[in-house]
Amino acid sequence: MSPGLRIVVTGLIAQYPLGGVTWDYVQYVLGLARMGHDVYYVEDTGQWPYNPIEGGVAKGCDFNVQYLSRVMSHIGLAGKWAYRFPWHSEWFGLSEVERREVISSADLLINVSGTLAEPEKYRDIRCMVYIDSDPVFTQIKLARGQGDFRRMVDTHDVHFSFGEGLPANAPQTGHHWRATRQPVVLSEWRTAEARRDVFTTVMNWTSYKQVVYEGKTYGQKDVEFMRFIDLPQRVAPAVLEIAANTGKTRRTPMDLLAHKGWHLVNPDEVCPDMDSYRRYIESSYAEWSVAKNAYVVGHSGWFSCRSACYLAAGKPIVVQDTGFSATIPVGQGILTFTTLDEATDAIQEVRRNYDAHCLAARAAAETFFDSEKVLSRLLDEAFATVH
Repeated sequence: MSPGLRIVVTGLIAQYPLGGVTWDYVQYVLGLARMGHDVYYVEDTGQWPYNPIEGGVAKGCDFNVQYLSRVMSHIGLAGKWAYRFPWHSEWFGLSEVERREVISSADLLINVSGTLAEPEKYRDIRCMVYIDSDPVFTQIKLARGQGDFRRMVDTHDVHFSFGEGLPANAPQTGHHWRATRQPVVLSEWRTAEARRDVFTTVMNWTSYKQVVYEGKTYGQKDVEFMRFIDLPQRVAPAVLEIAANTGKTRRTPMDLLAHKGWHLVNPDEVCPDMDSYRRYIESSYAEWSVAKNAYVVGHSGWFSCRSACYLAAGKPIVVQDTGFSATIPVGQGILTFTTLDEATDAIQEVRRNYDAHCLAARAAAETFFDSEKVLSRLLDEAFATVH
């Protein structure tokens, strides 16, 4: 796809002004801009934002707007963003005239995570792409007949998903789910930083309630984590650290985790913004993490945005297999597990051959998650579909 397209990207940077969330969407914006495209970030969720300082839903949006403005300036795209606060539909960033001109003249909209409240208002854009970042849950909502959600998804021309195993393993929705991956701007991740000898991860204990579909329960990370709660005792003296929030639907059992040997840190302190999040990953020895239960039992092929960042920083990852090993080679740099014994063996393997796994980790990022490769393929497929 030739450079020079005008592209609108959506996301949740202001909605959830947190380090990891910011990187999830910034790498689309920055990656496309580095490819020579005219990129704008528009956040129009229709939701009241979260304020981490206040510890809940914000009373206003000053903190969130200022955070978004700093992020966009930080990546060299000051003045190329717009944010709508739902109270009286108040817009910030681009002027009304500028915003309408951008939307009316855009070639492509990439609705990452389906964050637009009313995508039909953006139908002037000739190609609209939906990025499903929560596979299995997305397909279940559609299959269960949630009409408002279906109308939102159907508004788009092309549908992509992080679930590379979806065609064979998910409820049928009537959509063609094309495989895609999280783009990572490799130049933003450094591989030579000083490190702590600690396996780390950043996680939500629970994001929302489990769902039941056709007699099967699809849960969150807490379900899978409890299967490996005794791991620290198995791999000592290796240290396993988690930066976990308190949980949205079930509280994180901090006392139990500490008793079992997990090292616990507060993500609001160690990685509250994009720079500290990057430092936290770059200073880690490696990552160890589970996936959401739904991704595992649904064999979705989902791969973590966060884990892709560890790879870009040259850090090996030891992660639960969701079926992605069918498309991404594992064993060097990326080590997978399904059982407690396999998790133990993988951590010990990383410690035995650390330097080789570090090199393989960065090579995997370059091969599978390089933003230019991922986004070029996405653009090619999107425009081939609508032409």
